[in-house]
Amino acid sequence: MISAGGTANRKMRTGLPLSHCRYFLYLFLFLCYRTHSWLPIFRATAMRPPAFISLLILFAMAGCAGTGPPRGSLPPDTQVGFASYYASRFNGLRTASGERYDETSLTAAHRTLPFGTRVEVTNLGNGRHVVVTINDRGPFARGRVIDVSRRAARKLDFVRDGTARVRLEILEN
Repeated sequence: MISAGGTANRKMRTGLPLSHCRYFLYLFLFLCYRTHSWLPIFRATAMRPPAFISLLILFAMAGCAGTGPPRGSLPPDTQVGFASYYASRFNGLRTASGERYDETSLTAAHRTLPFGTRVEVTNLGNGRHVVVTINDRGPFARGRVIDVSRRAARKLDFVRDGTARVRLEILEN
């Protein structure tokens, strides 16, 4: 499915994956071990290398922490991300559910929610919300969680911008 939304692809900063941080840490420790040189500040103190390694691990993990919301902060039936809307050229074409797309109806596409699921979509930029019914699959653009019909985008007031940061709340399946 192709969306009409803008081409700006916004990414939420989430920090480095922990596996990458481990590699940096291993490389640093290997270089320190091979050169037998610990940082001079730790030579002047009574701190031993195991304590230094513990501090290094602590700082490395803190530096790799994400800046997104905590995992358990949203209810399980809520998602936050970017929404886009269908282009007018898709009007009348069949959706994945078999229905014809109607840009004047309040419908949407989601990757995983079952067809017929009713979802409240709230534009986090202006507080407007609308209830849509899932009848298609998508969006397949990176960083997007839902594609809504043109009418829903008008109600959410992001037709001009092309995309909006939204919160999805599942109402019923």
